Amino acid sequence: MAEVEELMKTSVLMRNPQRVRETIASLRTGGVDKLQVISDFDMTLSRFGFHGRRCPTSHNILDSSKVVSEVCQQQLKDLFHFYYPIEIDPNRTVDEKLPLMVDWWTKAHGLLCQQKIQRGQLAQIVRDSDVMLREGFEAFFNTLHLSHVPLFIFSAGVGDIVEEITRQAGVLHPNVQVVSNFMDFNEDGVLWRFKDPLIHTYNKNSSVLEGSSAQLQARPNVILLGDSMGDLTMADSVPGLSILLKIGFLNDKVEEQRERYLDAYDIVLEKDETLDVVIGILQHILPGDRPAPRGPAGEAAPLSEGPL
Repeated sequence: MAEVEELMKTSVLMRNPQRVRETIASLRTGGVDKLQVISDFDMTLSRFGFHGRRCPTSHNILDSSKVVSEVCQQQLKDLFHFYYPIEIDPNRTVDEKLPLMVDWWTKAHGLLCQQKIQRGQLAQIVRDSDVMLREGFEAFFNTLHLSHVPLFIFSAGVGDIVEEITRQAGVLHPNVQVVSNFMDFNEDGVLWRFKDPLIHTYNKNSSVLEGSSAQLQARPNVILLGDSMGDLTMADSVPGLSILLKIGFLNDKVEEQRERYLDAYDIVLEKDETLDVVIGILQHILPGDRPAPRGPAGEAAPLSEGPL
């Protein structure tokens, strides 16, 4: 089997390289009809940082927008500074974090619902933001689309914003399904609540899929992309799960978290703001002779990978 050259990048860490190669070989043998990709969005498909500054998450895009008052922005920042260290604290168990994450998301959503955000403002809010998708996002999304491989985006962010980002980037293809915290607008188009179930960092599993229209594909071979320990459960509900390749983006607190990520993920990408490794693996797994990635209406895919 030919090597996946991208696995030789200096940003790539693996606890067991041989097992990774064997897993990739099994995914290739399994074929395109058995494959699906399950991915987090914020700081996984979107960038963590650019030129030394943090890029916004889907929540951050709303938090810092012109439609949110300065008082509310400060309150949301205060929540972040209190709860984010808890979210990434390696010394706390998931059970300890669970109720605190529910508190954080519930309080943040409550504050946003007080701002009378209008559905019609969302597209401009995204256009005005500094959000950036990872380098290579067009090739990633378009390769999956052209190969008819489902992409299930499981996000603890704001689903309406996630969809708007991918729509404006020209990559919200029919094979993409987003499961996230979606806004609920009243008859006047004003946000008044977030729809159930609430999805936070540590409940991305069957508990939030039961009773919803969301459904993971019955494809047993999965490539999972995440940037946190909470993302590791995203494939737990896949019917007949057979092969699982876990790829983790280690963006923050690198020294403190490196060993935990190496224990949890098959491939760890350390401070890598590209999708090069994922694309390289997909190109190795999927059949050759695919047409060049195109935009959703047949036009050439957009070239820019800067702020949308």
